Amino acid sequence: MIKRYITVGMALALFATSLISCNKFTDLAPISEATNENAYTTAKEAEAALTGAYDALQQEYYVWDNVIFSDVISDNYYAGGDNPEIFAVDKLEIVPTNSRLFTNWGQIYGGIARANTVLEKVPGIEDPQLDAGDRRNQILGEAYFLRAFHYFNLVKLFGGVPLILVPVEASKTEEYIIPQSTEVQVYDQIIADLEQAAAMLPDTFSDEGSINKARATKGAANALLAKVHAQRPDRDYNRVLTYCDEVINSAANYRLLDDFSALFDGAHYNNAESILEVQYVGAPEGNFGPQMLLPPSLSGDTWRKFVTPSHDLVNAFDSESDVVRKNSSILFEQVDWLDEFWGNQAGSEVPFAYKWKNASGWASSNRQYLLRLADIILLKAEALNELGRTVEAREALNQIRQRAQITPSQAVSQTDLRVAILKERRLELCQEAQRWDDLKRAGLAVEVMNGLNEIDLRTNQPVNYNMTAEKLVLPIPQQEIDRNTELTQNTGY
Repeated sequence: MIKRYITVGMALALFATSLISCNKFTDLAPISEATNENAYTTAKEAEAALTGAYDALQQEYYVWDNVIFSDVISDNYYAGGDNPEIFAVDKLEIVPTNSRLFTNWGQIYGGIARANTVLEKVPGIEDPQLDAGDRRNQILGEAYFLRAFHYFNLVKLFGGVPLILVPVEASKTEEYIIPQSTEVQVYDQIIADLEQAAAMLPDTFSDEGSINKARATKGAANALLAKVHAQRPDRDYNRVLTYCDEVINSAANYRLLDDFSALFDGAHYNNAESILEVQYVGAPEGNFGPQMLLPPSLSGDTWRKFVTPSHDLVNAFDSESDVVRKNSSILFEQVDWLDEFWGNQAGSEVPFAYKWKNASGWASSNRQYLLRLADIILLKAEALNELGRTVEAREALNQIRQRAQITPSQAVSQTDLRVAILKERRLELCQEAQRWDDLKRAGLAVEVMNGLNEIDLRTNQPVNYNMTAEKLVLPIPQQEIDRNTELTQNTGY
């Protein structure tokens, strides 16, 4: 089913993720042919296979398509740019032949294939180095986490998907022509993998943030377990609360930064608030995403940029007098192009997504946090509120508001606090690929999207998003439907 993605040679790893001693990485090229039975005989080759598994986090989905399918698809951002397929995401007019679906499906399954290879091959490698300092279990724990992370993104995007838990061999792809597992079955597998990961992983690998934030740790596994238990359809907020507290009380000593802007100024990555982040270092291992989003004054080019903040998002910041986070997240600049929402004439002032600050000619060192503590604190507030512990929930919420230098919430009722927490997550986590999940979890995606008052300035007519319950999941890519006759298209497509 995914043979396109298992025979491609893997590039040098994003993080240099092999660990020969407890305190230092070594640069290893990941093994490029996962089906070679003779490729996995030493600790060095095990580390190289793990490096290849982490390398999947450099793929386009994790660079910026996750933002498109969470922030642009929602009320946070317009498409911007000039790509018809991204306009379709913005307008909720996604069809099975949209090529971004097939690209994302393949890239995420490619990451799963790499993690599966590690999980199958590493237990059989006879090398004393793997058993020094429990390194074998750490490698396996990291691979379990990565597989769970990829499946979590797949199930949120597409609902039930095929569960592939062994390496895919190019010569035997017919064995992987299988139907979707149910959404709950996929979540069950994610949780099983994360529980394994949490049992195998350390709180920290060393004293170096560049290592601890680059790799899956016990804190990362517990943070993802909290998010998974909150997002699954049969959610359990007691479990959400348990795993949030595991992160907050972790021996890794995660803590909120005092200054929100330091999270995104490009000078404070691998900080105490970060739980997991992609380690872009610039050329030759740079992030191309900032070049796609930042304005001409910062990008050095003049074409129309993508992921334009919406009126509704800007208004949400202004309604809370949230200057600190707004200034760190959005930058206004006059442009020469026409923008159908902000100014249908040259010279209009247009907002730009600004959590990345440096384009660096397609090779930026700016990063996207995959997991950070503020997300978990707000998730704890949500869990406490849903469990009827509103006073404690408000205290957790106000930790985040205090850092943002805005008035503490006075919400008393569970209903009012639910609204306040959802809005706080929007302001705290915009451009971090969280909004669509939050709206779906709250059961508000249809109501919010159909209630927007967005005017297309080219016609002076309101935009009708025609949101329906069927659009809560994306269509299965048509290429996969054609390839795998066991797949069933999602309802409504």
